[in-house]
This record gives sequence, structure tokens and C-alpha cells, in this order.
Amino acid sequence: MTDRIPLDLPIRPALPALAGALAETGAAVLAAPPGTGKTTLVPLALAGLAPGGGPRRRVLVAEPRRLAVRAAARRMAWLLGERTGESVGFTVRGERVVGPRTVVEVVTTGVLLQRLQRDPELPGVDAVLLDECHERHLDADTALAFLLDVRAALRPELRLLVASATSDTAAWAELLGGAPVVTAEAAAHPVAVVWAPPPRAVRPPQGTRVDPALLEHVAATVRRALGEHDGDLLCFLPGVGEIARVAGLLAGVPAEVLQLHGQAPAAVQDAALSPGTGGRRVILSTSVAESSLTVPGVRIVVDAGLAREPRTDHARGLSSLVTVRASLAAGRQRAGRAGREAPGVVYRCWAEAADALAPAFPAPEIALADLAPFALQAACWGSPDATGLALLDPPPAGALAAARQTLTALGAVDATGRATERGQLLARTGLHPRLARALHDGAALVGARRAAELVALLSEEPPRTAGDDLAALWRAVRGGGLEPAYRARWKDETRRLLNQLPGSADGGPDDTAAAGLITALAHPERVARARTPRPEPGAPAAYLMASGTAGETAAGSTLGGAPWLAVAVADRPAGAPTARIRRAAALDERTARTAAAHLLTEREEVHWSRGDLTARRVTALGALELETAALDRPDPALVRAALLDGLAREGVSDLLRWTEAGRSLRLRLAFLHRVLGDPWPDVSDPALLAAAEQWLEPELSRARRRADLERIDTASALNRLLPWATGEAGRLDELAPERITVPTGSRIRIDYTADHPVLAVKLQELFGWTDAPRLAAGRIPLTIHLLSPAGRPAAITGDLASFWTTGYPAVRADLRGRYPRHPWPEDPTTAEPTRRTNPRR
Repeated sequence: MTDRIPLDLPIRPALPALAGALAETGAAVLAAPPGTGKTTLVPLALAGLAPGGGPRRRVLVAEPRRLAVRAAARRMAWLLGERTGESVGFTVRGERVVGPRTVVEVVTTGVLLQRLQRDPELPGVDAVLLDECHERHLDADTALAFLLDVRAALRPELRLLVASATSDTAAWAELLGGAPVVTAEAAAHPVAVVWAPPPRAVRPPQGTRVDPALLEHVAATVRRALGEHDGDLLCFLPGVGEIARVAGLLAGVPAEVLQLHGQAPAAVQDAALSPGTGGRRVILSTSVAESSLTVPGVRIVVDAGLAREPRTDHARGLSSLVTVRASLAAGRQRAGRAGREAPGVVYRCWAEAADALAPAFPAPEIALADLAPFALQAACWGSPDATGLALLDPPPAGALAAARQTLTALGAVDATGRATERGQLLARTGLHPRLARALHDGAALVGARRAAELVALLSEEPPRTAGDDLAALWRAVRGGGLEPAYRARWKDETRRLLNQLPGSADGGPDDTAAAGLITALAHPERVARARTPRPEPGAPAAYLMASGTAGETAAGSTLGGAPWLAVAVADRPAGAPTARIRRAAALDERTARTAAAHLLTEREEVHWSRGDLTARRVTALGALELETAALDRPDPALVRAALLDGLAREGVSDLLRWTEAGRSLRLRLAFLHRVLGDPWPDVSDPALLAAAEQWLEPELSRARRRADLERIDTASALNRLLPWATGEAGRLDELAPERITVPTGSRIRIDYTADHPVLAVKLQELFGWTDAPRLAAGRIPLTIHLLSPAGRPAAITGDLASFWTTGYPAVRADLRGRYPRHPWPEDPTTAEPTRRTNPRR
């Protein structure tokens, strides 16, 4: 029975071209907007089930979401007049509905990856359709890369179709080796745009938090739209929490309010995806309804303009979803849902000018997400660094390196990055590698059933009202609490995980400790210890994780009194000083040591602290110090490194004790390096620190504390830097003498602190001296400060002969009255130099 298949679907005219393209090249790209029938009619046509179809073929359809998988399978089965599991079936994690006659099977991209890993040839499958590729989910990108490998090496006859709801298909076609692009135009009806920004400014999203004022405005816009237009209304919101909040604000509207998201009960999903029975409907949906699903009867769209994207803080080991501005492409997809069946209208809850700041397309998940699952898939596929995979965007090098580090710690890959036998086992679970490790290692410690139940809790996002105590959540769900839909998903996942474990009797610690142990096995770097004494009941409590990340429980949390936590979920909003602990389980130090054993270290720690050397033996769990003891005989190499660190922190000039001889030599060397350059050494603080091995040894290696550094003779040490090898060292006193002998025989010290060397000497001692020496092989003249008999500056000159002629007469006239007992000859060039006064008459 195929008479239910609409004859006017926009995709129908494109089917001959699509069949021809696949017959000729075996691969094609399909660009078809939402509502054209690409998800339902194309698979039936490929399988030979649609009117005018070809021979029967087995077709695998991959969708990015479980909700879309079930909806597509049910729709195709209904079009054929059958039940799901006959000609059309589906498989999602933990549930498979197929039969012996099934020729079209809809699966999640995650399930497709698992099948490709088990048997890359996909025996019995004639064609694969990757749907919604424009959403750029990582599993879809990975599956396409694997399928291209399969076509190139194992199954050249396997037909491959990439379907996108947007028109940016050139990159896909190039990736498929120049595959033809088939386009289906939607018979779209006009959609009017109403710009409906909030009446007052709202705060931008932070983490997953959305300003309640914006949600109130969205609810008000829904009420306004219902009053201004007919038909069902589809409202896009970023997440389940926002949907629940707006649903509460819509109490009393003259319409049935339905919540459409992946966690919604099956009956609610069916009601949202089925035509209404007479009354108006308001469907509050996540982005799942942008293109994956068709909601009939919609004439109005209200768009909050927000979306959720993954973010990973590799430095802190935190992954989370964040709320961001939806892309322009997503906005077009959402608006188009209002014009699928008739003219419609979209209310956009932002100002039109804000579109100038929005991204054109959503960011690919490979650029944002935790890449540990992808890296394990690539390693199991035989491409550890992913360079051999045909990916639209390469994985970021830093994120891939962090993923490899995680997999190495789990024992999932070897030193070359290739998957170990344990890695293959973890990959087969269909879980994140961390959760797979907790499942298999935890089963031996707490029993298979408890391990499966706890890992199922960690893998399924619970209702927002479930609280932050994982052990309490576990007790609630086992006791029949929480939402029935969540309990059903949890039971299904527990059953699936149990089937992967060898039988083992439950045992080991009590339930609270078991929850902490399993969580810590999954996230050992998030084992956390309280930083402060037990807070007041309900007050936030501060913790430090083994990764070095600071975290804090929420106000009202029951976890704050625990000395240790295993943190399951945490995020760190931009600009926040600490992470927010959203879900955790209490544990003790012994359990923490067991779960995070690979982070347990015992080390000798020698460092510069509070102005001196500190040496101790530290037992630590990552960044958490468990035990410390003073170290009597520290490693000399560590001591030397710590002393160098002290020199770097406090400065060579301040930490060493510079004698007059040492300071003088340093200034002279600095002068020669500035004027002549090599081979005279640079004696600035950074240069001396860099050359410590040349001038501070062997004293540095013998030193054990600050006082030992202060005893170093800096003048003797600096002598080691002189250019002895070239013989230039012997010219030091010639090029930059420490003192100059003036006509009276006095040896006057030269001051090298200024840019030009200065000789400060009493004027009478220079009588008869017409030309002062020049330094640095005659390049630099001495600057002479001529002093009065009282030692005060009387004149400054660099040309003594000129001074005697032009400057001295004025100085003589000024000073001889004040100092009559000192000689002031009219001709100083022929007078006798003296250090004394005139004899008394």
C-alpha cells in the first residue's frame, strides 16, 4: 500500500536525477530544504518501495538524533500503510525495531559508527543516506569519512548519498570526489518577518543561563502572535529548561502547549509530530525541529534566536553546553517552518540590526567538542592522527592532543596512538571512553548491575529538578521517583550496558561510596577535596579538583559537607573565578586514591618560596597534596634549578651581595659591551641569569640556601666572563680603567653609571692638564666634573683645553672670592697642580 505517499512532494521531480547520479557515480549530494520529503520519500525511492521505484535495495538512513530516527521511521511506515518494524525499521542505542522484511532501517549516526567498526563492509546494505549533514555533527562527519574509506577500499558499489537542508553543498561534493549535486526546490509559501526585540535590554547568555527577562518576552510574543494570526505555533528555544520555563509562563493560553525535545515522553513527541485534532497548538521545541522533524499545521514561528553548542576547556578538563546566538542559516531554517503548508509569519525576538553580528552558519562540532570519542573511533579505524580521514574540517591540533592524552591515561591507545585491545573494548560500548572505563573497571569493584545503573545515570541527562547529589538521584530513580520518561530511558540504558558485562555479583562499598567510585573512575581528574572547613548548612562550599580547577557547590546543596567529592558535571562560565559543580557524589580519600591511581605521585619538591629554598617530599593526587614531609638531602639538580628560579624571581642584582669591587667591574663591563660589543659580555640581569653556568659555578652547585648565594664573591665570579680566550681580557684596564691618575698623582675612580663615563675631581688637581684621556680605544671621551674646593660641581666639560680658555675665567671670577686660600692662577695650563691651599702669609 503506497497510496498515502503524497504525489506533490517537492522532492519527487528530483528523484530521476538523483537515481541517475547514483547509478553513474555511486555518490551524490542532495540539497533539499525541510518539508520537501528528502527524509521520507528519498529512502523509500532508493529502496524501491515508492511508486515507480526500481529494484529492491537495503537502505541505511543515518539521522543525528534519536527523536528524528523514530519520527522518520514511523512516518515512512505510515506512508506504506505498515507498522514500524516491517518494511521500515529503526535502531537507536538500546532499542531496535526491525523485522525479516525490513529494507529501510533508520539509525543514529552513533549506531552507524558502531556497525562500521564491527564490520566495515556493511554486508547486505546497498545504499547509505546521511541526512542533515548541514548540522555538522561530529558523528556524521566521522561516519562520512569512514564510508568514503569503505567505498575506496572495500565496497566501490556501495551507494552513498549526503543530504543537506541548505544550499552550501560545494564542499560536500568536492569531498565526495566531485559527486553531482541534485537540488530540490521547496514549494515554499511566503513567510512574513516581524522583528520583535525585547522592550528593554536583556543580559546576554552566560553558560547555559538565559536571562529570565528574555524568556518572559518570548512568552509574551507567543501570546501576541496567537492573537494576531491563525494556525499552530512553533517556538524555538535553546534547551529543555527554557522550554519548561516558557511553558509555565503560557498557562491559560487558548491552545494546547506541547514540549518537543529528546527527553520528552514518546506520547508527547507523537502528539507534536501529528496533525492537530481541532484545537490550536503551541509547540515549544529545541533546534531538533529546524530540519530533522516536520511539525504539521504550523503557520507561526516564534524564534528566541538562541542555540546550544558544546564547549571544552581542555586545560581544566571541563566540557559543557553553552548558549549562543543562533546562526543566520538556522534562522532561515526556523522561519521556513511557518511557510511549509501555507503562507506564514515568523516573530524574531531580536532587533534586525543584530543579524550583522550573527554567524552565517553553525560552527562544526569538530571545532568545539571534546574529541576523545572521535580520537578513539579514529584509532580503532586505523588512523590515529586522523590525517588519513576525508573530513570537511580537520580536528584542532590542541584538542586532538588532549584527547590522545585522555585515551592514553585510560589505556585505550598505545604510545603510537593505535587502539589497544582495551580501547577496542571501550569503543564497543557506544559510550564516551571515560564512561566506558567506569563501566568495565567499576563492575569488578561494585558489581555489574550497580556499575551499569550508575553509568546509565551519568550518560543520560536527568531532569533539571533532580538536584546535584548523584547518590540521591540514584536512590530516587531506583525507587520510582523522577519523570516516567526518564526512568524508562535509564532502565533501557542499564539493560543495554548490563548485556555488555560479564556476570558479577554486586558487592564492595555501600551505595553512596559506589556512586563516588564510579564517578571518579569516569572523571579522575575531577576528584575534589574541600578547601575550607565545613560550611554552614546550605552555604556554597569550595573545592579543588585534581586537575587544579577550583569549584564550588551551589547554595542549598547537600554536598557541601563532604570532605571529598567526585564531580560528574561542572562548568565554568566565562569570567567566573571558579567552576560550578552541578552534579557530584561524595567519596573518601581511600576511594579517591583507588579511582585516580594514575594521578598519584610521590615527588621531591624543591622550589623557591618566600625568599629562600624550600625542600619537601610530597605525595599528591594531581594538584591535591595528600602528605608532605621536610626533605633533608634534596636532589642537587633540583636545588640548583630552584636557586636559579630564585635568581630569576628576585633578580641577580638583588639576590646576590654585590661588593664595591663587583659593582665596579660590572659597570665597566656593561660600558664596554655597550660601546664595543663582542667579545665583552652582556652583564644585564637576564644575560647574567642565562649565563649562570659560566660565571656562578662551582659556587651555584654547592649552594643549598639563600645565604650561600649571598656569600659568592661577585667580582671574582664576573672575572670568569672576561674574554680570556681572545686575549682581550688583558686590555680591560686600558679600555675601561677603574681609576685615572690626574696631574697631582691622585688616582680618581671613574663613574660608569651614566651613559658616558664621568671623572669627578677638584679643579686645582687638573692644572697643567690640557687633554683628558679617552676610553674604549679612544672612542669615548671622559666627561669631567670639575669640583670646587668644597667638592661641589663648578663646571662640566668633555673638552678640557677649551674649558681652560673659555670657561675657566668665569669660574675663577666666581669662586676665588669664596675660596681665597686656594690658588686661582690666570693661566691654569702652566700652573702647578695641587691638592692643598696656599701657605699662610
